[in-house]
Amino acid sequence: MITPRPRRVPGRPVKGLAAFTVLAVVVALTVGAARASQSTGADSRKPYALIFGTVWSPDDHPLYGVKVRIRRADQKKAKWELYSDHRGEFAQRVPAGKAEYVVWPDLKGSKSLTEKPLQPCEPVTVHIEYDERADIGLHLK
Repeated sequence: MITPRPRRVPGRPVKGLAAFTVLAVVVALTVGAARASQSTGADSRKPYALIFGTVWSPDDHPLYGVKVRIRRADQKKAKWELYSDHRGEFAQRVPAGKAEYVVWPDLKGSKSLTEKPLQPCEPVTVHIEYDERADIGLHLK
């Protein structure tokens, strides 16, 4: 006896095709996530040093939103730019190893809550030996 072939209703996918498509998408996402975690996992395990600092106002209050620039002492241009948070703090990972870094606030476009404008402080030199943390303070004038 010959069984009739089921008719395909327009607008409805075939059950086997839908299951195959879902399976293919799940496998692709799993493989992509595994590769992404492997590449970021290797970077997160590399040794690093940390430059951690606080930006202080002239009246010794932490300052929010001040742009901080960091460069290696042997280079001319800043390699990292970051902003101080609500506690006036900032942190930047730098490669582990013997190096000197220069850290300074960039006050271009910054506004003070008082009437007198903020004056930048002298750049701070940070010496890094290994994978360590260096704490500094930037006291504005």
